[in-house]
Amino acid sequence: MDMSDSIKVLLIDDHALFRKGVRQIISDQADFEVVGEASSGQEGLDLAQEVLPDMVLIDLNMKGMNGLETLRRFKESPLKARYIVLTVSDAEDDLLEALRAGADGYLLKDMEPEDLCANLKKAASGITVLQDSLTEILKNALLDPTLKKANSDVALTEREQEILDCLANGMNNKTIARYLGISDTTVKVHIKNLLRKLNLTSRLEAAVWKHQNKPQH
Repeated sequence: MDMSDSIKVLLIDDHALFRKGVRQIISDQADFEVVGEASSGQEGLDLAQEVLPDMVLIDLNMKGMNGLETLRRFKESPLKARYIVLTVSDAEDDLLEALRAGADGYLLKDMEPEDLCANLKKAASGITVLQDSLTEILKNALLDPTLKKANSDVALTEREQEILDCLANGMNNKTIARYLGISDTTVKVHIKNLLRKLNLTSRLEAAVWKHQNKPQH
């Protein structure tokens, strides 16, 4: 995402007052521009095709199509944007489901305005953002016995090791590609290979594995 231009933001939340408050907070930042608001998932999906946002903030608990389903629909669409869940729920299941569905961040509605803006700027640069209070929840949830099946003695290639380091730092494929000077497709191939070698099923598991194990060369 080009940080030299304003980051176009779409808000999807069924509470008008909350949308108004977030719009005010975001609009006070020179880097951001709110280009649309929607009160439902379907409305947000339709509006996104018109305004083409760089970032979409999605509430989880909405009437009709909920936030997770909305997120999944967005991820299936051709729109290239950053998707941030902004919710009141700190439930482990909601957090994990959102990340598995492809969320680029998970933030709580009660966070301080300056913290919200700081996290959105990080998200815009390609970093996965997570509210500090949720980090321990995620860590415990991912320390699943199945991770112990991972092969800690496997020898990854130098490139796979570099990409694993990037995953552990919360970077997405596009950011990894730019950082390493390779294509998105090449990044995907390397991730697929390293997951197979480590006997893991997701990039989240790979990130946790990296933090649990010393690099293998």
